[in-house]
Amino acid sequence: MSANEKTAVSKVEETKDKKAETKTENKKEELKKTDKEAVETEEDEEDEDEINPDELFKHRESINLTPENAWFSASVGGLISLKVVNAEGETEEFERVVIRRSFPVTAPNEFLSVREPDTRKKGRGSEIGMIRDLAVFDKDTVALINAELDLRYFTPEIKRITAAKEKFGYCYWEADTSAGHVSFVLNNPFANIRKLEDGRILIADMDGNCFLIPDPEALDRQSYKVIEIYI
Repeated sequence: MSANEKTAVSKVEETKDKKAETKTENKKEELKKTDKEAVETEEDEEDEDEINPDELFKHRESINLTPENAWFSASVGGLISLKVVNAEGETEEFERVVIRRSFPVTAPNEFLSVREPDTRKKGRGSEIGMIRDLAVFDKDTVALINAELDLRYFTPEIKRITAAKEKFGYCYWEADTSAGHVSFVLNNPFANIRKLEDGRILIADMDGNCFLIPDPEALDRQSYKVIEIYI
């Protein structure tokens, strides 16, 4: 191969190398641009999901809920909806509300807190209002709200204690209840078993489940002996 031919081949190869380098650089720039756009998109999404601190501390004025300013109804999925006239005299509608008892044991149908559901964005739901006495509402509303409360505050009644043993500081009980036969564990019976003012016995196990004995003296002799030392 002559010197001129070698020079020509060398120039062609050099041109190819430059084109390859240029192509590589362009590809790198495209990747950088794509990565930057992806990061910006993620940041935008994070900004959209970001919780506004002002919303966390913004609370509405709770009002007394009565049949004259509050109307409850069943919504899709077995939830409870509410139409209410607020403190400003404006009508508001809530697709879903949550109802909680202030005194679940001593006054289960009084001072019911009606709230907006908790959400990640707004945090704890604000209280819309308070039902001072559920009995003032019509029977359909009472039945609707009681059905919701029964699910939230499921408290089976103990009919008979079939077994009770202690092991490593824990009490293992078995009992026949209004919801069937159950087994549960108490980590501190003297603290977990409470005698209420009206004579009923409330038992809370270590998983947070509650059981009720309406009349401890109506239990059979063996069952009464199990709880007698704790009351």
